[in-house]
Amino acid sequence: MQNNQIKGYIYAALSSSTFGLAPFFTISLLTAGFSSFEVLAYRWGIASLSLALFGMMLKETFRIGRKDWGAVFLLSLLRAATSFSLVIAYQHIASGVASTIHFMYPLAVALAMMLLFGEKKSFSVLFAISISLIGAGLLSSGEMNGNNGNSTIGMTAAILSLFFYAGYIIGVRKSRATHIPSTALTCYVMGLGALFFIIGGFLTGGIRLATDGHTWLNILGLALPATAISNITLVKAIKHVGPTLTSIFGALEPLTAVAIGYSVFHESFTPASAIGIVLILAAVTIVVMHEKKTHRQRTARL
Repeated sequence: MQNNQIKGYIYAALSSSTFGLAPFFTISLLTAGFSSFEVLAYRWGIASLSLALFGMMLKETFRIGRKDWGAVFLLSLLRAATSFSLVIAYQHIASGVASTIHFMYPLAVALAMMLLFGEKKSFSVLFAISISLIGAGLLSSGEMNGNNGNSTIGMTAAILSLFFYAGYIIGVRKSRATHIPSTALTCYVMGLGALFFIIGGFLTGGIRLATDGHTWLNILGLALPATAISNITLVKAIKHVGPTLTSIFGALEPLTAVAIGYSVFHESFTPASAIGIVLILAAVTIVVMHEKKTHRQRTARL
């Protein structure tokens, strides 16, 4: 049991920290002249193929019902919109700020569940949302421009990414997707996302074929560690230690992005930024722990 917990902690830490590498590889490719559509077409295309191979090695089923494709299509749109919004954000504000704002998605999920699905209003959730907004205000009060971008566009894109991803999470919970095996669902969502980005690329100038080794290192770094491996280890972490602890370990994602942004891209990091990040991480932890308590109470009633 203890051995399984240790494995779960390792998987959770690995998943979150590798997710946090995404801004580094994304910005490197954008700086090299690749468009947002090109970056994401390579990312999701290679990641979906990798996940398909992983699933076949484990002899997992990829068969889903005809009625399930509508849910898969909608989820792929939400997931693609999440990634596209984040890439836009990276081009205009510091990657650490964008990643931290995006990490507020559990708060959006909790709020939507209360307002749209009749979940009981909770003081702890409302308190968490309040301190997260203070944290976001502190983050946005400092120098947060990335590459002399437009901070309004960047913040808007980062906020949209958290709402799109919250919609994705709610969709996975509340749609027919609950019956689809996790590897198959992730693979189909990423595969359709890659198709959307390829179409977008051809409509806006085409998809260039990467030829040099350095570019391929960035593409594979984005598609494999930051996408495929992070998703695989996420599922394994949830199986070993559950979704609550896995979500708390998710704090490593924005922390990794902030560390890389500061050390590699020389992004600004002030005391106000530090306090803002701490408040947002604390708010997310409060919501995650509240969800665990609520789930335990529901289970006890059954």
